[in-house]
Amino acid sequence: MSVVHMGVKKMGGFVVLLMMVMWCWCSMVEAEYMLYKDPKQPTSVRVNDLMKRMTLEEKIGQMTQIERSVASNEVMKKDLIGSVLSGGGSVPSKQATPEAWVNMVNDFQKGSLSTRLGIPLIYGIDAVHGHNNVYKATIFPHNVGLGVTRDPVLVKKIGAATALEVRATGIQYAFAPCIAVCRDPRWGRCYESYSEDTEIVRLMTEIIPGLQGDGSEKGVPFVNGQQKVAACAKHYLGDGGTHLGTNEGNTILNSKQLFSIHMPAYNDSVIKGVATIMTSYSSWNGVKMHANRNLVTGYLKNTLKFKGFVISDWQGIDRITSPPHANYTYSILAGINAGIDMFMVPMNYKEFTDGLTYLVKNKFVPMSRIDDAVQRILTVKFTMGLFENPLADYSMTKYLGCQAHRDLAREAVRKTLVLLKNGKSPTQPLLPLPKKASKILVAGSHADNIGYQCGGWTIEWQGVSGDVTAGTTILSAVKKTVDPNTQVIYNENPNQDFLKSNNFDFAIVVVGEPPYAETFGDSSNLTIPEPGPSTIKNVCGSVKCVVVLITGRPVVVQPFVDTIDALVAAWLPGTEGQGVTDVLFGDYGFTGKLARTWFKSVNQLPMNVGDPHYDPLYPFGFGLETTPTKTT
Repeated sequence: MSVVHMGVKKMGGFVVLLMMVMWCWCSMVEAEYMLYKDPKQPTSVRVNDLMKRMTLEEKIGQMTQIERSVASNEVMKKDLIGSVLSGGGSVPSKQATPEAWVNMVNDFQKGSLSTRLGIPLIYGIDAVHGHNNVYKATIFPHNVGLGVTRDPVLVKKIGAATALEVRATGIQYAFAPCIAVCRDPRWGRCYESYSEDTEIVRLMTEIIPGLQGDGSEKGVPFVNGQQKVAACAKHYLGDGGTHLGTNEGNTILNSKQLFSIHMPAYNDSVIKGVATIMTSYSSWNGVKMHANRNLVTGYLKNTLKFKGFVISDWQGIDRITSPPHANYTYSILAGINAGIDMFMVPMNYKEFTDGLTYLVKNKFVPMSRIDDAVQRILTVKFTMGLFENPLADYSMTKYLGCQAHRDLAREAVRKTLVLLKNGKSPTQPLLPLPKKASKILVAGSHADNIGYQCGGWTIEWQGVSGDVTAGTTILSAVKKTVDPNTQVIYNENPNQDFLKSNNFDFAIVVVGEPPYAETFGDSSNLTIPEPGPSTIKNVCGSVKCVVVLITGRPVVVQPFVDTIDALVAAWLPGTEGQGVTDVLFGDYGFTGKLARTWFKSVNQLPMNVGDPHYDPLYPFGFGLETTPTKTT
């Protein structure tokens, strides 16, 4: 063989090799460059590119939200799940550190990222008054107290603080705010509502830019970076207006009433760029909201032009039928056709994904409905930056329960207190109390109980009694506030002998409701359970006293109002009890004004400001004031 011929043959081999290398390189470039992975591309381009690549199974996976107790790295990978949540009290371990939370969320996320398309999950949690499931988080006053402040700037700051604490645990999505307009305090969720008044609830939607950040283009879902979370306006629609205040009940109103009382805060939330909206368990005139196509698709999506995603409540579609889960195929069909995009199917999610797949393949659900849902979910995920920053690190753990947030919560407590009575005559006010006294009594079941102070949705779904998380009880706050020489004696429920054998200057009696959430809180009598009334009667019958009520709503107080010298509605103040004593002892004045009507008798209910039969014990907007004093 000639040298020339050999050279040509080698050259040919080289060309083939070069072509193969070029082909491999082009393939790799093509594989690596996908429009949806390019953060420089507009969100709509990324969403469209990704959706073109998705199978039906992958799309339905994005529409599925499961509980952390059934999730795992493997489940996320195998079942292509788009979202995970923590139900009330569902934690990686008892008293879990923020690092433990981050590790758990990241483990699930790594499962999602290892799927064919690598679509990150979104993790949701009920952070409804601070990051309330998490040990040592700052617990802010519940909404019933915040409404009293009528202070949207304060509420926005609380939203921002809550977002930081949620992100401290690696979580990116909060099921808050509840923008229900509670029209009847017999409802067990009334403390989750800012007010009976639509305008106050509208003001409080400013928590949404607190949680999500500023800069939303009107009506477009918006989450401004890694220190913010996706918010969720809930529960759409009319949950606060059910007949007799029954949880998950029926709201019997005409369209004009529904739209004038319960809708305006949703309109504001959409304009402020809320990322998600949750449907209500309740019904409107007998139609379950989870199946109400006219209100979910017709009004929310088409009229208000909501661009985020609609999420169901916990097993919400199961409850479309009575009894729940009686015809699950029908429930899936009704929920999906109503316009729900993401389904909270916490435990038995396979039944949902299999059922929805069957309905699509057999043309009961049009592919356009699936695509609408997935496009909305992906829009939120891209907007949040989840594709660029899917994994959390420990850099934000320092925000959980930090001093700045506790100071903010303490300020909030001060502003939520409402002074209902001050002295048996206007010329002899009891408050502010003197810090220098010989001996004072602190009594009542709620005086030294962080769990009671925080209420439901705290560490556990229903709330818990006792020393459940870090914070300052009202008793310990009293001890920190008074003069070092003042003797503070605590007796939870003192008898007459004890009261007579001590010479108390005055007493602080802290009583109220035990914690509860949702249906467990529905009450037809709204009385404080014993020994609360007995403690008031015993102590206030013997000693000059201020009664501090820890409740999620107005309760029956008329029978003992005359017995007591001063009465303070402290609602459910959260972990920072020092905010109560800041005002009781005069470092700050009382400024709060009732955002709810205080009834004389439950027989008057429902009774709201503006009603023709309005005859309250304390009217909406009532609240005595005191002047701060430093001379004690």
